[in-house]
Amino acid sequence: MRVTVIGCAGSFPGPESPASCYLIQAEGFSLLLDLGNGALGSLQRFHPLYEIDAICLSHLHADHCLDLCGYWVARTYRPGGAPPVIPVHGPADTPRRMAAAYDLPLDPGMSETFEFHTLRSGPYEIGPFRVTTALMPHPVEAFAFRIEHGGRTLAYSGDTGPSDGLVELARGADLFLCEASFLEGPGQPADLHLTAREAAEHADRAGVGRLVLTHLVPWNDAQMSLTEAKGSAYRGPIELATVGAVYDL
Repeated sequence: MRVTVIGCAGSFPGPESPASCYLIQAEGFSLLLDLGNGALGSLQRFHPLYEIDAICLSHLHADHCLDLCGYWVARTYRPGGAPPVIPVHGPADTPRRMAAAYDLPLDPGMSETFEFHTLRSGPYEIGPFRVTTALMPHPVEAFAFRIEHGGRTLAYSGDTGPSDGLVELARGADLFLCEASFLEGPGQPADLHLTAREAAEHADRAGVGRLVLTHLVPWNDAQMSLTEAKGSAYRGPIELATVGAVYDL
């Protein structure tokens, strides 16, 4: 299983990264986890635009889903004809929200280009992957993902506040992509995001092999996030997500 970071900025694109997007590949199958604003352009640096087999959207905030609109245009109006319809797995309101974002009537909306599937907590088979999802604490319906293939495991937090459920979902993962939106300080809102230290504490409790801090908000000092994470009890390798980073599991 190969994981490529396409975008890792949190809340809005930064000068060096678009918003959330990760390419997961195995056995010739290519799955996108999230497609946030700015990610579609970055994707084309690393993978052919029309060789995506499925998409999973963790939730419907713009920094995790909005470039599905641009991808709808690219697939719908491709010169020479549209490529085959591909599945999009997302929260229940995904078809309506995406149609509204591009000012389309709900019928057919984007359904002639994407086959929409409603995410629920639990296991799925998507291509060669076993995908397990769990709801996370966030202001909107938001999912974290556990993706398994060939005895190796990726865990992805999506957006979340502190969560015992995230610890269980990430248990023993080889690679943990965990959001680290906040720096330490007073007055952090509840059930919204994690600090980098909290991300590392979740990694420690879950016993993961490697922690990659992602969803890095551009106004924060990323090196400070890394320092705060390394001050936790977690003793595995910790690094900052960067566009183009590749992890072979």
